[in-house]
Amino acid sequence: MRAFKLNRLALGVLGALSISAPIAHAALPNGVAAGDVAQNSVVLWARSDNAGAVNFEVATDALFSNIVYTGGSTVADPLAPVKLSVSGLSANTSYYYRATDSVLASAVGQFNTAAALGSHSGLRFGVTGDWRGELASYPAVKNVPGRGLDFFVALGDTIYGDVATPAVPTAQATTLEDFQLRHNEVYSAHAGLNSLVDVRQSTAIFAIIDDHEVTNDFAGGAPTSSDPRFSAGPAGLINDSTLFNNGVQAFEQYNPIAHETYADTGSNPRMDGETKLYRSRQFGSDAKLLMLDARSFRDTELADVANPTDPTQIGNFLGTSLLAPRTMLGNRQMADLKTDLMSAQQSGTTWKFIALPEPIQNLGVLGAADRYEGYAFERTELLKFIADNNITNTVFMSADIHGNLVNNLSYQTLGAGGIVQNPTSAWEITTGSVAYDKPFGPTVLDLAAGVPVAPGLNLQQAFLAQVGAQVGIPGLTLQQFLTLLPRAVQDAALTNLVNQQITPLGYSPVGLQDSGLNVQLLQGGYANLFSYGWTEFDIDAATQLLTVTTYGINPYNAADVLADPTGIAGRTPTVISKFQVAPVPLPAAVWLLAPALGALVGRRRKA
Repeated sequence: MRAFKLNRLALGVLGALSISAPIAHAALPNGVAAGDVAQNSVVLWARSDNAGAVNFEVATDALFSNIVYTGGSTVADPLAPVKLSVSGLSANTSYYYRATDSVLASAVGQFNTAAALGSHSGLRFGVTGDWRGELASYPAVKNVPGRGLDFFVALGDTIYGDVATPAVPTAQATTLEDFQLRHNEVYSAHAGLNSLVDVRQSTAIFAIIDDHEVTNDFAGGAPTSSDPRFSAGPAGLINDSTLFNNGVQAFEQYNPIAHETYADTGSNPRMDGETKLYRSRQFGSDAKLLMLDARSFRDTELADVANPTDPTQIGNFLGTSLLAPRTMLGNRQMADLKTDLMSAQQSGTTWKFIALPEPIQNLGVLGAADRYEGYAFERTELLKFIADNNITNTVFMSADIHGNLVNNLSYQTLGAGGIVQNPTSAWEITTGSVAYDKPFGPTVLDLAAGVPVAPGLNLQQAFLAQVGAQVGIPGLTLQQFLTLLPRAVQDAALTNLVNQQITPLGYSPVGLQDSGLNVQLLQGGYANLFSYGWTEFDIDAATQLLTVTTYGINPYNAADVLADPTGIAGRTPTVISKFQVAPVPLPAAVWLLAPALGALVGRRRKA
C-alpha cells in the first residue's frame, strides 16, 4: 500500500497548498495536467505561450530529488498544447511531475498510477461535467485538490462550442482556433482563481466528449445531409465533417489523453479510422473504469415528443425507440464494453464504473431523444447483458442534465401485454454541472410552463399550487419557490415532479430505496437539483464499501459573475448528499469493521 493511501487527506491538503497554487508564470497559462493513467504509464500535458522546447520531469518526491523520467516536446503553435506519453512507471505509486518551457516558466502537478489486479488498495475519485466559459471561475470544484483523489473524470461538455462566451463571442465555434480559444478560456485564471487547473494539477484526469464540444445534440453516425450545421466539408457522415473534426481535435489537444483510432471494426465506415475515445482502466481489484464515447457514432436521433401529455405520441416514441435497431455507441465500442465488463467480473474486480455523458436512467419522454431513452433498443441490449451475465456492482456515472439524480436501472422488453420492465442490480448517478445556468430544477420548471395539464393551466402552475398548499404559501410564485424555500424542500418537490412523469411509464421512482441494494443514506437525499457541484466515490480497501458524496454550491449566472466576480470565486462547496452501498457479495470484513451496516444488510437479506 503506497504512502499516499495511508494519509490521503493530509497529502491532499499539502497538494492543494504546494501544487495547486495559482500559476506564477503567464507563459504556462493553463498549468499542467496528467491523464490516461494506467498501472505503468501516463500522458503529460502543458501549454506554453512561447515557441520552443517544453521539458517534462517525473519524480517520486515533491522536491524532485529522485527524478525517474525526463523528456520533452516542442511548441510550434502557442494555441496547441504539447503532450508526452510516459511509460515504465511503477504501479500503485505517487508521482510528481513538472513542465518547464523555453522561457523557464514552470508548473508542477501530481498523479498516482493504478494498482495491479489482485490488490485491494482502496480508491477515491471524483466526477463532474458541464462548464461554460462565461461562468468561470468555477468555485464548485475548488475543494477537489484537498480531497486526495486518485483521478478525476470529466463527463463531457467541457466547453460549449455553440454558446457565445467572452473568448469567442460568436454563437457557434467553427474553426479549430475558435475551439482552442474556448478550451483555453476555461483553463485560465478568473478572479484570481484557476479552479479547473488546480483540479488537473492535483490528480490524473480522464475526459470524454458530449455534444457541446462540437454543437448541441449532434449524432456523429448520422449523414451530414441530415443536419445543415455540418454542411461545410465533405459529404458523408457527421463524424467526418469539418465542424466535428475541429471540435474533437481541439478537445484532444486540450486534454491529457493519447490519440487512438479504431481499426478492423468489421468494415464499419462510421468507426474505421475514426478517433477512439473509449477507455478501459483497471484500478487493482477495487474497480474498473470504462469510459464511453456516446456522440461520435450514434445514429440519427428520433424526433422529440411534441406533446408529452399525449399518450399516443408517448407510446409511438417509446415503441420506436425500443424496437428500431439503432446504436448510440457503434458495434465495436459496444463489443469492447461487453468484453471489458465480463473481464472485470471474471477477474474478481469489485466495482465496475461506466462513465457516459448522458443519463442511462429513464427520465420520461421530455427531451428523451438525446438520452439513452431514445436508443432503448441498444439500452436494453446493454442492461440485459449485465443482468444475464450477473455482472455485479455496476455503477453508471453521467452528466448533461445539470443535476444530481440517483436511481436503479431496469430495461424494457416487449411482451404479450405491452412493454415489460426488467429490473437489474445496476444503478446510476448523474452529477450536477460545474457551472451551467440554469441547473436541472429551474430548467425543468421552465419547461413545465409549456406543458398543458388542463384548459388554462400548465404543469408549472399546477406544481407551484401544489407546493404552495404544502408549505402554507397560497399563490406561490416561481421566484418565491426559488428564493424562499429551503434547498431540501425544493429538491423534494422537484423529485416528486420527476416521479409524476416516470412512474406512470413503469419506471422506478428516484432513489435506491426500492433497488434491492444494501444502501445506507447518510445525509441529504437522492436528488440535488438546484446546485453546481461534483460527486466523489470512495471505495474502502478492507470492506469494499462504496461511499458516494456530492458537494455543491449555490448556482449563479453570468450577470452575477460580472457584478461580483470575487464573491462568486469565494463560494465554498459543502456536502449536499452522502450514501453508502455495500458490494455483492459482501466481504467478510464488513461484518468485522462495520457492524452497524452489517446488521442493516442482514435485516434486508431476511426481509
